Amino acid sequence: MSWWKRKFNALELYTIDVILGRRADTGAAVYGAFLQALSWLFNGIAQLRLWLYRHRILHDQPLGCLVVVVGNLTVGGTGKTPVVEKFARALRDRGRKVAILSRGYKSKSAPFWKKWWYALNHAEEPPPRIVSDGTRVLLDSEQAGDEPYMLARNLPGVIVLVDKNRVKSGAYAIKKFGCDTLVLDDGFQYLPLKGRLNLLLVDKTNPFGNGHLLPRGILREPIKHLRRASYVFLTKSNGHRDEELERLIKQHNPDVDIIECAHRPQYLQRWHGRLAHDARPDPVGAPNAVPSTIAAAAPVHGQDARATEFTGGTPVPPKPGSGREPLSFLKGRRVLAFSGIATPESFEKFLRDLGALIVARERFLDHYRYTDEDFGALFAAAKENKAECLVTTEKDAVRIPENYVCPLPLYYLRLEIDIIRGAADFDEAVGRICFPQTEVRRLV
Repeated sequence: MSWWKRKFNALELYTIDVILGRRADTGAAVYGAFLQALSWLFNGIAQLRLWLYRHRILHDQPLGCLVVVVGNLTVGGTGKTPVVEKFARALRDRGRKVAILSRGYKSKSAPFWKKWWYALNHAEEPPPRIVSDGTRVLLDSEQAGDEPYMLARNLPGVIVLVDKNRVKSGAYAIKKFGCDTLVLDDGFQYLPLKGRLNLLLVDKTNPFGNGHLLPRGILREPIKHLRRASYVFLTKSNGHRDEELERLIKQHNPDVDIIECAHRPQYLQRWHGRLAHDARPDPVGAPNAVPSTIAAAAPVHGQDARATEFTGGTPVPPKPGSGREPLSFLKGRRVLAFSGIATPESFEKFLRDLGALIVARERFLDHYRYTDEDFGALFAAAKENKAECLVTTEKDAVRIPENYVCPLPLYYLRLEIDIIRGAADFDEAVGRICFPQTEVRRLV
């Protein structure tokens, strides 16, 4: 890792600490005031942009196709990808020709000179990158981005395209693949393409952070913009209603339907190296992170190795020879947990609740791309702490070096969304897309 990259990573970690209130020194106070000034500027720009679209000074560009927007008001992990996957699968299963449009956050795009040369020779911009044509996965996670690659692996029959210009990629999906439904992944702030339905995700464990906009907080736009949502998905629910949060949502959007859901572990998948991307086997995941320090972790006092598996949702039974293990595999097992996601605490809690004994852990920055050096350090820590295996997230699994040989078993935890309240509203949302000319009755 270069000196500049190390410094940038250190600054990013320090900024996160200031935003989350982990620093109380004078330097943090001064830096926080600087970030607050930038937040006011960011707020002004965000409000102006929305005003320009609302007053038709800037125009959205209709494509003559049903558009579903899935997004959030905050940065960080709201559990958006599993919701996009569930919604796209439901639409596909009801006969829609679905394309997911992503900007491909932190994906590796073609160099500028190649784009320029293409435009010069074809008199038009290069087409969007095709992650999946519905039958084959054509790009890896580095070229596509972690989330688009995961969606492509897990959704046969669904087109997945990557381009910052979602209007262009939407038009391409319609013309090239005959799509009749477009799903904008992380598209709540993408105003050039207006959605018929706006699905807004709110992390129930940390809805709006400290209430400040970027970069002082985690908000991309003010909380009052909840009013643009057609449905609000409360993610990462523990099953208990948060009436105060629901009142706040209804205060800004009285008529919105609230759907409450939880991420449910399904199984553990053994990592054997990246699968060829011209085949579509069982879903494969991927990782990404920036190292901090590997912290040895003693088992939590009173932790019961016989902890019961999660209820709600139906875990997928393992297939013989698939490298898939049931959730009970973790009970009483010594593991090293590592992840490069926005909220590593939730992943580690899943493992503990399933009975794993986390003897060491490593947390990387979100979307960090692993190196051989990182895994050398991870396996050394695993050996030192007598870990029996390493466990990571599906999102992290896609970022593991393709040809890496693991000296210890390495698994990723497969999660899926389980709707625990508002299933009728979810069915109605799908019905409004699939049967727009038919009155959709709520399920009683």
